[in-house]
Amino acid sequence: MTTKQRVLAFLEKNKGTAISGQELADTLKISRTSIWKAINLLKEEGYAIEAITNKGYCLSASSDLLSAEAIRPFLLPELKERPFHIFKTTESTNNEAKKIIVEQANTEAIVLTEEQTKGKGRLGRFFYSPPKTGIYMSLILKPQMTTMDATLITTAAAVAVCLAIEKVTKKKPKIKWVNDIYLDGYKISGVLTEAVTNFENGTIETIILGIGLNFRMPLEGFPAELQSIAGSLLSTENPEITRNELIAEITNQFHHIYQQIETREYLEAYKERCFVFGKKIDFRQGKQEFEAIPIDIDQQGGLIVKMENGEQRTLSYGEITIKRPFNKENQK
Repeated sequence: MTTKQRVLAFLEKNKGTAISGQELADTLKISRTSIWKAINLLKEEGYAIEAITNKGYCLSASSDLLSAEAIRPFLLPELKERPFHIFKTTESTNNEAKKIIVEQANTEAIVLTEEQTKGKGRLGRFFYSPPKTGIYMSLILKPQMTTMDATLITTAAAVAVCLAIEKVTKKKPKIKWVNDIYLDGYKISGVLTEAVTNFENGTIETIILGIGLNFRMPLEGFPAELQSIAGSLLSTENPEITRNELIAEITNQFHHIYQQIETREYLEAYKERCFVFGKKIDFRQGKQEFEAIPIDIDQQGGLIVKMENGEQRTLSYGEITIKRPFNKENQK
């Protein structure tokens, strides 16, 4: 860990409290000059650090730049040494994850960015990813599972996002099958899973789990085409929680589910939060469009629907459209 990282970790641990340069130097066992240089480097990177006369350095309580030093204190013990790759801007964290896999084939890691210029959504869509207001993350996983069981990762991630939000904010998000997270009738998060498969033995070598979440409203609002669809977890005011804290909690919740994913116990939590049951939907298979009513989730995360003729069918992938507008009332 560099001097700058050590100073940042100490300031993050004492966020909102003034720490004297001498205390920093004594605790970290480095010179006052090294402390001063590290503080200036952090300021140049955008950290709100105030030098208070006769008191020392204070990292603003509202500071929320993404950093491993701010995330690690909230992680489970077994995750604290997980490597981080953090960018100011990139096309897509999933794309960065693919590059990391080439260089570090056997390493699980967490990839984050302040901004995505070509954020990936499902079915080739674009995920709007403005700077400093969202969570754009990818987890590099090395699962021991078949291609069939790997389909569970997406639904597991949706539950993990909901559980994390519920724990740190007390808000109650809902899930639209298969991987969209809604709050008060607006989409606030999505999940995109990509897998690297060993075709010889039918196992998954690597899974890249991408999660995008609108943490707070963009300063300039959402683009016109998203204003009736997209929402955010929090308003523009400084929240009591930070993105770093929520990133850690999402990672923790997913890790807990992931360790026992073969039991499929988490699917009950998925069903409890899925708001599409009993609603008339449209879906496509091939070139045909059908109407149906969702009635359940199967053991692979597939959506069981009842067709107009009474037949039951299971949707394993794709996208559904709810026939009538849905809002906070009909999410219940």
